[in-house]
Amino acid sequence: MYNFTISDNGNILSISKNSENPKRFHAVWLRDNAPDSKTRDPGNGQRLITLWDIPKNIHISQVSISDDRLKLTFHPDNKSIEYDIQWLLDHAYDTTSKNRVEGWTASHIEIWDSKLNNAIPSADFREVEKSPSARQNWLQNIAKYGFGTLKNGPIDDLSLMRVVELFGYVRETNYGRHFEVLTEINPTNLAYTGLGLQAHTDNPYRDPVPTIQVLYCLESSAAGGENMVVDGFKAIERLRNESPAWFEVLAKYCARFEYSSNKEATLRARRPMIELAPDGELIGIRFNNRSTAAITDVPFEDMQTFYDAYRRLGEIIDDPAMEVTFRLSPGECFVIDNTRILHARKAYSGTGTRWLQGCYADKDGLMSKLASLDNQLNEAR
Repeated sequence: MYNFTISDNGNILSISKNSENPKRFHAVWLRDNAPDSKTRDPGNGQRLITLWDIPKNIHISQVSISDDRLKLTFHPDNKSIEYDIQWLLDHAYDTTSKNRVEGWTASHIEIWDSKLNNAIPSADFREVEKSPSARQNWLQNIAKYGFGTLKNGPIDDLSLMRVVELFGYVRETNYGRHFEVLTEINPTNLAYTGLGLQAHTDNPYRDPVPTIQVLYCLESSAAGGENMVVDGFKAIERLRNESPAWFEVLAKYCARFEYSSNKEATLRARRPMIELAPDGELIGIRFNNRSTAAITDVPFEDMQTFYDAYRRLGEIIDDPAMEVTFRLSPGECFVIDNTRILHARKAYSGTGTRWLQGCYADKDGLMSKLASLDNQLNEAR
């Protein structure tokens, strides 16, 4: 059973369901989010009016309820609009959850440590390619854990492009549409050697940073070379719990990142290592010791604290209790959220072969595909 009250001369509508606490809505918000066909296009859902089309003195003059529908009449334009009450409650902004600690994460995210080694999110390439529900589950896991693997894929050159096609489009960079991870003489990047690599996010010197990375294995007979992933959000949570001051200094001040390959590109970005939304949501980490330039945006009195925090974050990231480790065989790959997950590689020997191909894509494409699959499969039920 729903109850409603009008207050503040029609400016506030309060709705409650059974004995739950009421949710308050402003008249201007309700009018701006009206679902009628003259306010939003029925086909694409885009808004057909501007805020300037809504009178400044908008208020609710009449209210009626029929089943799960709420009919509001607005004054002074005398426009009546029906709303789905559950939709309003689902989109309520009058909640205590808005007062969250800095560094909170979205509800669909699950942070993890090395215990995830027992349940690495994985799927079969052929199943994901042909089955919408299998693809939906795989993408849900990537959104939840920040990474996912695929097994039993083809071993053809550029098979990774078929992986990207499962959810989006390639983001081309100065490395090309894709890059080869092979041992090179005089490499342009340390990734092209047999050296081990510290856990890092890729391309922090770009703005915006590539948000999705795909690494696909075509050959793997060299000893070593296991891949490792670390949840950067879990590392940040540990840092915040140990020292709020360390968390604050890495979120408050910008670091600088740079990459230069002389003839090819000179790339620079100025962003904090811990990126927060204005309401404190943790939305990104940039951590790459190889690409960190001279840090000059921290005041003298905070520089020592900044370096103490930077050192400790690196120690947490290097802690074996944080890492998930797996070895890719030919036809296997992993996809990571490069704004959250750090990846690393153990050293490998000069004998045998190790050939991976990589590319970048965008997270909005992945999340769009997931949302579309959710809608498609929900309608089919």
